[in-house]
Amino acid sequence: MTGTGLILLFGQSIQMFLVILLAPAITGIVRQVKARATRRQGAPIIQPYRDLYKLVKKETVVAETASWLFRVAPYAILAFTWVATALVPTFASGLMFNWAADVVALVALLGAARAILALAGMDVGTAFGGIGTSRELMIATLAEPAMLLVALTIALTAGTTRLPEIANFLVSQPMTVRVSLALALVALIIVALAENARIPIDNPATHLELTMVHEAMVLEYSGRHLAMIELAAQLKLVLYIALIVCLFVPFGMAPAQAGPGAWAVGLLVFVAKLVLGAALLGIWEASIAKMRVFRVGEFLGGAFVFAFLAILLAFVTREVMQ
Repeated sequence: MTGTGLILLFGQSIQMFLVILLAPAITGIVRQVKARATRRQGAPIIQPYRDLYKLVKKETVVAETASWLFRVAPYAILAFTWVATALVPTFASGLMFNWAADVVALVALLGAARAILALAGMDVGTAFGGIGTSRELMIATLAEPAMLLVALTIALTAGTTRLPEIANFLVSQPMTVRVSLALALVALIIVALAENARIPIDNPATHLELTMVHEAMVLEYSGRHLAMIELAAQLKLVLYIALIVCLFVPFGMAPAQAGPGAWAVGLLVFVAKLVLGAALLGIWEASIAKMRVFRVGEFLGGAFVFAFLAILLAFVTREVMQ
């Protein structure tokens, strides 16, 4: 391996461990901002780290009816989610494994993690696990098509679905307002809220049996297994914020060959964007109530409509320009 290859591998390693180190802090920022917005003191930002540490130290209890899938699922879910998050360009584009950073590949990795979690939720045979799994898969059937339409819109605009090339294309273009990208951004934000089980789709802070989605699937987990699932959920939140940043506001991202100095600047810019995204999410959750489960379809249907209009406008604009 050449010197350039080693540098790119080093940068990829930094990104891989950066996302997993920042993930609990981003969740803590969301909770802190939400608490401040509702005039509460709230837990400190480092509380998610403490929660993960306590879960790792606790004994893992497994139901007698659980199969090997129930035990293996947390490891697979964390692995798939971590790989997907580490592939999204953050502080630099063109790192060692960025050739695999494709929007369609990310959807596939997240879909695999969701499928494993759904199977694990039904494995023990409890009513809550079945309810949560059915709701999660219902949300997935509406969110994934909208996500793929967003990917097609980006592909029509940038000519590729690979994230580093999309980021480089948008950075090189003059600052113009693209209606298709604006609609795609709205659709992706709605999908991100649904995929992360955030308000108004779900409320991760409550455990109400009739309303919870994600929490219902993981009620039977404890100890290190629950810690891995919680960390995977925190990584997923970082993934979607980083994906929105990469697709729509990639400015400040350094080229991979720019060197450590440019990487440091890009790292500071990326962390600032993550913090801003987490703060906006906290303000959003403090200002809106959770909707009824039966209205989730209408909400995600809006994402599909926005994504469809985005790809239609992108196609028409491309034909006119040609």
